[in-house]
Amino acid sequence: MAGKEWAELARKIEKVTSQKEMDLSSGEDLSIGIMNLISLEEHFFFTAMKTGKRKYLLLLKEVREMRKSLLRELVREPEGEVWCISKHLLAAAMRLMEVGTKKLGEGKPAQDYFRRGYQLYGIFWALNLGVIDSRALSKKEKKELEKLGREEHYGEKGFFGRLGEMISKAIDCCKE
Repeated sequence: MAGKEWAELARKIEKVTSQKEMDLSSGEDLSIGIMNLISLEEHFFFTAMKTGKRKYLLLLKEVREMRKSLLRELVREPEGEVWCISKHLLAAAMRLMEVGTKKLGEGKPAQDYFRRGYQLYGIFWALNLGVIDSRALSKKEKKELEKLGREEHYGEKGFFGRLGEMISKAIDCCKE
């Protein structure tokens, strides 16, 4: 994206985050809680399969209903598959964070896992704050998004890195 397009994206982020419709600090806390509920769903599934005990599937069902209810607070008007995309963005961000934490504990490089997890988290917010709207994208921006599979888009200077930087300035869990 050229400077003009980035300036427009930054303007959109500023506009959305300056609105008082959503307490972004609470929203960030809620999103982390939802990440953990997704992880609980996975753990209840695997425990049910490993033990053969139905009670874990019943607990999974309860946790899933709670997660769905809470996710509705952040994913307000999903179009297409935005609901599932949002859930998977949070789940993938959480998993990459966990892998990075394990690598860090082993004394191995973890930064790439943390960076990519944070980028996915930024995409979740950009998508659900209405910053990324495919109908409003220019042809140039659409071409840029088509190239996202390339490695250069994941670095600090790439699309995800720059998007994540803008989102992180807008969403700060430490703001009261």
